[in-house]
Formats: sequence, C-alpha cells, structure tokens
Amino acid sequence: MKEPYVKTPGFVYLTGLRSQYDLKRTTVFANCKRFSVSNNGYSNFDRPVSSFVPERNPEFSSRLENVQNGVDNTHGWSEAFSNKLEGLRQTVDNVCKILQSGPWGPSIEIALSKCDENPSTEVVTGVLRRLEDVNTALNYFGWAEKTTLRAHCPEAYNSLLMVMARTRNFENLEQILEEMSLAGFGPSNTVSIELVAGCVKKRKLKEAFDLIQTMRKFKIRPAFSAYTTVIGALSAVQEPDLMLTLFHQMQELGYEVNVHLFTTVIRAFAREGRVDAALSLLDEMKRNAFDADIVLYNVCIDCFGKAGKVDMAWKFFHELKAHGILPDDVTYTSMIGVLCKAYRLNEAVDLFEQLEFNRTVPCAYAYNTMIMGYGSAGKFDEAYSLLERQRQKGSIPSVIAYNSLLTCLGKKQRVDEALRIFQEMRKDAAPNLSTYNILIDMLCRARKLDVALEIRNTMEAVGLFPNVLTVNIMVDRLCKAQQLDEACSIFEAMDHKVCRPNEFTFCSLIDGLGRRGRVDDAYKLYEQMLDFDLTPTAIVYTSLIRNFFMCGRKEDGHKIYKEMVRQGASPDLTLLNTYMDCVFKSGETEKGRSMFEEIKTWGFTPDVRSYSILIHGLIKAGCARETYELFYAMKEQGYVLDTFAYNTVIDGFCKSGKVNKAYQLLEEMKVKGLEPTVVTYGSVIDGLAKIDRLDEAYMLFEEAKSKGVPLNVVIYSSLVDGFGKVGRIDEAYLIMEELMQKGLSPNVYTWNCLLDALVKAEEIDEALVCFKSMKELKCTPNTFTYSIIINGLCRVRKFNKAFVFWQEMQKEGLTPNMITYTTMISGLAKAGNVSEADKLFQKFQAKGGKPDSACYNTMIEGLSIANRATEAYELFEETRLRGCNIYTKTCVILLDALHKAECLEQAAIVGAILREIAKSQHASRSL
Repeated sequence: MKEPYVKTPGFVYLTGLRSQYDLKRTTVFANCKRFSVSNNGYSNFDRPVSSFVPERNPEFSSRLENVQNGVDNTHGWSEAFSNKLEGLRQTVDNVCKILQSGPWGPSIEIALSKCDENPSTEVVTGVLRRLEDVNTALNYFGWAEKTTLRAHCPEAYNSLLMVMARTRNFENLEQILEEMSLAGFGPSNTVSIELVAGCVKKRKLKEAFDLIQTMRKFKIRPAFSAYTTVIGALSAVQEPDLMLTLFHQMQELGYEVNVHLFTTVIRAFAREGRVDAALSLLDEMKRNAFDADIVLYNVCIDCFGKAGKVDMAWKFFHELKAHGILPDDVTYTSMIGVLCKAYRLNEAVDLFEQLEFNRTVPCAYAYNTMIMGYGSAGKFDEAYSLLERQRQKGSIPSVIAYNSLLTCLGKKQRVDEALRIFQEMRKDAAPNLSTYNILIDMLCRARKLDVALEIRNTMEAVGLFPNVLTVNIMVDRLCKAQQLDEACSIFEAMDHKVCRPNEFTFCSLIDGLGRRGRVDDAYKLYEQMLDFDLTPTAIVYTSLIRNFFMCGRKEDGHKIYKEMVRQGASPDLTLLNTYMDCVFKSGETEKGRSMFEEIKTWGFTPDVRSYSILIHGLIKAGCARETYELFYAMKEQGYVLDTFAYNTVIDGFCKSGKVNKAYQLLEEMKVKGLEPTVVTYGSVIDGLAKIDRLDEAYMLFEEAKSKGVPLNVVIYSSLVDGFGKVGRIDEAYLIMEELMQKGLSPNVYTWNCLLDALVKAEEIDEALVCFKSMKELKCTPNTFTYSIIINGLCRVRKFNKAFVFWQEMQKEGLTPNMITYTTMISGLAKAGNVSEADKLFQKFQAKGGKPDSACYNTMIEGLSIANRATEAYELFEETRLRGCNIYTKTCVILLDALHKAECLEQAAIVGAILREIAKSQHASRSL
C-alpha cells in the first residue's frame, strides 16, 4: 500500500522511504531553494510545493510511484526534477526582465507571449514573488489569466497580496479579496498579517481596521495575529472603541482571548477615565473564568488613578491583596503616585512607609515618586530628608530623583534653591540632558538669561550642547517672557550644520514676534521656514493670521489663509475658529458667516467654540436676534455648553431685548454646576438696568458679591446708568461711592452716566462739582462729557458758561459731535449771540455736519429776532428742501421779522405754509 503524499511549506517529503533517500531528498531541497528567491528575502518555498506541480504528467507520476514502491531510480528522477526547476527559474528571470524593461503596453505583452505563451502557475507565482510594483503585478496577473484562460490558484493571489503589503498600496485590495471570496478561498494567515502590518507601519490605523472589516465583508477569516497587531497599535493612539470592536469580533470568530488582551483593552478605556466600559470588561473577564494577574491590577491602579478615579484605584489595590496576590514595586509606586497627584499626601506617606518596611532593598522608583509628591506639595524639607534617608539605606539617589525635585522647584519658581540642589546633585549622579533643560527652562522663565547661558556653556563642555531641544526651550521661554531680541540672538547663533532648527523653533519665534506686533519679522521667519523645507503647522498659520488681524492688517491675514490653502496645508478646527473670530472682529460679518460653513467644508463639525464665535460676531454686528435659533441648534446637536458659550448666548439675549431668556439661562448655568462669572452677571445686570428692572438688577449685583465674584467697573457703571436714567440719583451716588471704596476707579463712561443723570434732573451745579472731581481723579473727559455739560448749562439758560466749556473742549483737541454742535448753536442763538451761533452753524456744515430740525428752527428764530430776516428766510428754504420739520413758533417769529423788513413776497409764502401747518394739526387732532 502506498504511503500518503504529504506537502510542507519547505519541501516535498515522502513518508515511509528508506533512510538512504534522505541524502537525495536534501539535494532536491537544495535545488528547489535556488528557484526564484525574491530580493526582499521571500522564497518560493514559503508556499506549498504543490503549486510548483499542479498537474502531474504520466512520466512524473510513474517515477513517483517507483520511489514509493522502493525502486531505487531516484537519481535520474532527481536530476530531471532539478532540470525542470532550472528551466522554471530561467523563465521567471526572463519574464521579470521584460516587465522591468518599460511601462506596460502592447510591446510588453508581445514580448511576454514570445517568452512564455502559456505561463504555468509556478511561473506566475515566481514572478509575483519578485515584483515590487503593484501596477506591474496587477497587469501581469491579469495578462496571465487572460492568456491561459485559467483561474489563478490561491498561492498566486497570496503572492499578489504580498506585493500590496510590501509596497503598502491597497487601492485594489477590496477587488482582489472579492475575487478570492468568490473562488472559495481567502488569504493565508501570513498574508493576512502582512497586509495589516503594512498599514500599521505606515501609521494608517483606520485603514488597518477597515481592512479587517473588508475581509469580514467577504466572509474571510482574518488571522488572530492580524487582530492583535491592530489592537496593539490602536492602544498606542488611544482608540478604545475601535479596539473593543475588534476584540468582540475575535470572540465572535471563536478566537481564544487571554488576560493580556483583556488588559490591553481595559487599559485603553481606563486611561480615558471611562470607568463603566473598563469595569464591564473586567466583569466579562471574570465571567469567562479568567483570573486577573498582577499586571492587570497594576494597569487598573495606574490608569484609573491618572484619570482621577483615586478611590477606584484604592479598591483595586485592596482587592489584589484580598485575592492573595502580593503587591510588587510597580503596584506600590503606581498607587503612591496616584495619591500624590490627588494631593492625598498623608495616605501616600503611609503606603510608602509600608513598602519600605516590607523591603530590604529600597525601591528607587518609589523614592523618586515620593520625592516628586513632596515637591509638588511644596514640602521640600521632607523631600531633602527622603533623599538623605535613601543614601543611608545604601541606595544612591538617581538622576531621576533629582530631576523630579528640580522640576517641582521650577514650578514653585524657587530658582536659587534649584541651583543649590543642582550643585549637590553632582556628588550622587551626573546631570543628564533633562536636568540641564529643566534648569534652563526655569532660568529663562525667571528672566535670568545670563545664568541660563552659563548652564548652556556647561552643557557644551560635557558634550550635551548644541541640541535643538535646549534651543527650543530657551527660544520659547524667552518669547513668552517677551525677551524677543534675546530669543532671536539665540536662534541666529545656531550652527545649522550641527543643530538645525525644527518646526517648534520657528513656531515659538513666529508667535512671539507676532504677539508683540512684529508681524513682518514673523513673516520673514515663515519664509525662512519654507526655505528649510519644513512644513508649517496649523499652529504657525493660526499665529500669523491672528497677529496680522490684531495689528489691523486684515488683508495680510486673508493672504496668509489663502497661502495656507495654496501650500496644501490642512487647517485644524482651532485655526478655522480663530480665523472666523478675526473676520467677525474686523467687521466682515458676511465673510464670518461663510467661514462657519467653510468649517464643514474642511470636514470638521463646528464645536461649542465655533457656535460661540458665530453668535458673538452676530451680536456685535447688530444681528442679536439670530442668537436664539443658533443657541437651540447647539442644544439639539447635543453640545455640552461651557461657561464661554453660556456667556456669549446670555449677552446676545440681553442685547436683543430677551432679558427673561437670559435670566433663565443664568439659572440653568447654576443648575448644571457652572459658576456664573463676572461676564455673566455683567450682561444680565446691564440688560435688566436698560429696561428699568433695577431692583432685580441690584439683587443680582448683591448675589454676585456674596459669591465672591470680582465685580468690575462695567457692572457698577451699568447700575449708575440705570439708576440715573430713572432719576434715582441718591442710589446712583451710593453705587459710585461703593465702587471707589472697593479700590476701583470710575472710567469716563461711569462719570458720563452720573453727569447725564444730574443734568436731566437739572442739578447742574452738582454736575459741575462731579466734573471737577472727575478731572482731579485723573479721568480725562471726552466729547460726550463736554456735550453733557454744555447741554445741561444750555437747559438752565447759562449759555455764556456753556460757551466757555465749548472753548475748553476745543483747546483739549476734542472734536464736537452733532449733538454738541446743535446744542451750542441753539444755546448761542437763544442767548442772542446770533453772530457766534451763525459762525458755528457755518463751520458745522463745512465739516459735513447735518443740522437737525431743532438746530434749524433755533437758528431761524435767532436770525429773525436779530433782524436778519433775509438770512432767516434763506435758512427757512434750506430747511424745507432738506425735509426737516418747521415749527409753528418758528414760522410766527419769521413772519413777524419779514413784515418788519417789508419782505412781503417771502412773508406771503411763510404765511401760506403756516396755514398748511395749522390745517394739518387740526386734522390730526380731529382724528
């Protein structure tokens, strides 16, 4: 009876053969090994040998039977087989040369047909093994199938997929997988793993995930390692939901998941603080009779602790001990670190003491963590004591311990102490790059550049400088400390051959210069960045756009955005939000609206800040009524509103007169646990004051004070204005008094509100006293201030004194507004100083001013009384042409003046108009 024919990936062997055949079989293997080894190390023997001999001819079968029956004619058979393999190898070589000779086309196809008009499966597979170009592989694959009219075998498909994996080109992958599925087979496990690994190496993790889903779509079972490879890669970039999907798919396919895999997925959810999902996985693991090990417990303690779930971390620590598992150094160190970060220092100390008691050899990591804990809490004496205790126990403090301590000293800005520790450190450990960078960081923040440069020189002496990280720290910190010239000098002193600036270097300088208004210098650096073949990030473009707009150069800001698009750079949502904000603030409302839509065009979903910017921009443009719809659009889309969003919407409601809705939102904020800020209270108080709901406004004012909200001048001014407008002068005074008692200085708006209230109450003497106090307190009056005083003096007919203030205003270089002009003109005219009034009137018109009806009527009356009837009549005609109202009293005074001047024709016209006015008034009264 014949022994079964067995196929293996490496070579063919026949069971039951005599031992003397072993040597011959080795020869066959050696010959086969020579056949078509591709240049990436893959051999054709990575596949079953059956693909070399898919159809056995009678001669081959006869020889095989002889070998199996013990007839010793293997030498001749082996030689024939070797000759055949040599022929196949030669054919594969020739085909590959043809394929590499030029682009695919009819000439290539003709050459292939001449070389091998009926390519065998072995040749096709051998060629595909060698090819490195996907398009060439696909063309040859299709040509072979068309030429032979024979479907490809699984090995040929696998070889083609391997080309895709090697080149990481998966454009036609789905089509190939579909063909394989229809043919009833799928990729081998090796190929499946390589395909996924190709995506992972290219950092295309979403594509790797989709690739597995595509396999499932065509009923192809992805390999176990394909799943674990993608899950591991997704873990590194924190994609727990995708990881969980793959994890559940593995379970559906019947793969046996282990504790390590559970740990990987649990870690991802725990790191994000998604307690429910992590605990659900833990429960599932227990239901499947898996026992949690020390690694899983350590992961849970560390991740839940870092996510702020300290009590949950404690629970795992105690549960681990309850299950008879001894906490190791990692367990203790993780738990101590969690407690220190939660400022539960006493518990951390107790746990550290417990660890120290149970260990004969000190745990260096625990000491480092505890030292960092003391440092973060500002307990530096305890930290120094712990360093000394570590030495006494025979464990020399490491550079990590000292770096931890220096970091904490830097955060507390205890620079001199940090320098002392740095000197002491050298007795125990050699400072490393991190040590020097920590020191340079804190020294630059403290503006001690000379000492920072000394440290840099020390680094250079020990061979740790130049390096771009240290340069970046110095440049960034100096920019933030507004020492721009020093930052630029460090940048310019860089030897670009030894230490080349990177994106971060340029980003810090560009932003630093731009924020200080040196936008042209910032743009030159941007151009230099491009010359260095560095790709500007979205942060760089955001900085340039924002700073150009802030400098009032909005056209340049727009150019930067267009340049970003032209360079093919991809903006982030922060950039788009910033650009939209700048556009609105520059008064381009419609462009701001279109930018909101453009956010969606870029593939982003507008966030709470996007909506808040849009609402704020529309409010500033006088479109406050639209905020209502936008606010509810945000709510419908499930956005969680933050304080900034609430403040923006509340301000919009107040400015559009929907004060009740604003009040409701203020209460909603409190219910949701968001503390109203000074901006929140300011908007609602101002809204209530403007509609004379002053008692409610004052109640909110008192509420804000009771909550410790730092009230500003704006809120006090709103109340002064509100109380003043309704004539509650005493309360307005009390608010002003409280403002000054709080150490705040009333601004010009506050004074104007009080002065206006006093003038309207005809308390002009008190208003003049306030005006004097205002100047004594170094608050410079503005145009509105003088207008209020001039108007008040004119109201009580103190025209000459009003004119004195008019002259003072001119001396101060203030330009009167229309109200001031008309008030002063009217006042002078009423006082009989018609000549001066007329001069002002002519000057006002020459400057493009447009007098109102009151001003025209007053001037006509003044000129008439001064017996300048002809001029009065000319002004009367001008008033009519401009469409301004003519008062009855004015007509009567002018008519009288015209009669006296014997201007009878003009008097007749004025008389006719007077009769028309009388008829019109009579008709309106009868209605």
